[in-house]
Amino acid sequence: MVDTTQSGPAPPQEERRGCLFALSQPPLMIFLAVIGCLLLMASLHDLLLL
Repeated sequence: MVDTTQSGPAPPQEERRGCLFALSQPPLMIFLAVIGCLLLMASLHDLLLL
């Protein structure tokens, strides 16, 4: 005889985390802000002082 009863709920699958989750991480945002500020300062230096 085959047992057709379920042993319990299926284990939850891992959530897929996309790009927005990665961008919400503080170290990544700090890194991107620093790089952005350096690029902004370099572009303003080129435009206004050279």
